[in-house]
Amino acid sequence: MKKGHYLVTGGAGFLGSHLCDALLNRGHRVTCVDNFLTGSPSNIAHLAGHERFRFIKHDVSQDLYLPDVVDGVLHFASPASPRDYLEFPIQTLKVGSLGTHKMLGLAKAKKARFLLASTSEVYGDPQVHPQKETYWGHVNPVGPRGVYDEAKRFAEAMAMAYHRNHGVRVRIVRIFNTYGPRMRKNDGRAVPEFITAALARKPITVFGDGSQTRSLCYVDDEVDGLLRLLFSSHTGPMNIGNPNEYSVLELAERIKKLTRTSSPIVRRPLPVDDPKVRQPDISFARRALRWEPHVGLDDGLRRTIAWFRETKN
Repeated sequence: MKKGHYLVTGGAGFLGSHLCDALLNRGHRVTCVDNFLTGSPSNIAHLAGHERFRFIKHDVSQDLYLPDVVDGVLHFASPASPRDYLEFPIQTLKVGSLGTHKMLGLAKAKKARFLLASTSEVYGDPQVHPQKETYWGHVNPVGPRGVYDEAKRFAEAMAMAYHRNHGVRVRIVRIFNTYGPRMRKNDGRAVPEFITAALARKPITVFGDGSQTRSLCYVDDEVDGLLRLLFSSHTGPMNIGNPNEYSVLELAERIKKLTRTSSPIVRRPLPVDDPKVRQPDISFARRALRWEPHVGLDDGLRRTIAWFRETKN
């Protein structure tokens, strides 16, 4: 494969930083853009001084000028956990709308591929299970979670408009729950919250009765799927996630067992519009990309727990 130059927005975030690593490992040049609203300098500290890596601190809701040739724009900038987008609702809407518009304009000017990080949250609290890409979703646009859900739905519409009207080589991925090293302890999502509590021997908080389900994909598998889509001929949208479904209570119990903690599991009321089920149908990805995840939940959790034990973040 020809070596190119790729721009990763949100590149100091959990998933974005792993994408930077993967592209560099393939011999490409990477420009990472982040404003550190929810990303962290520590996620890319190991890349400082790398001859093919450049960092630009910038809010992609504002114009970004790059004189270089750009072969691909990977738009991953956005708060991504409920805690973050509830704290930064306006910024979440702006990066999904203005940020997507600015980055699509850059991709158009550079004749670059454009990979949009969309989300399973476009399906809302789904009435179809598992979720196929043809499902239009069940989203509350005025609820507290709507700032994230609708930002991503708008971003998909904007990306398709640029694809149809300007011929931009758009790729849309709908990312399901992803976990692994570099997640923040105060992220608000189940895996880091449960691990952090377990390692500190504090109560593990499960919302509702814990019967709501999630499908968790280890970050290495997720990044493999993302790059396969980027370099494919498929526009999408395409689900990239692990189809193995677990209840939140089962996840808490597995983490409790793997950390050998004495932490009790406690319950709190379920948040507004929290999805009851979440499971991707990945038939499209299997057929089109020959992709499916390989890292099992216990193996991925062990790797993630080990990282949390060793890291102060």
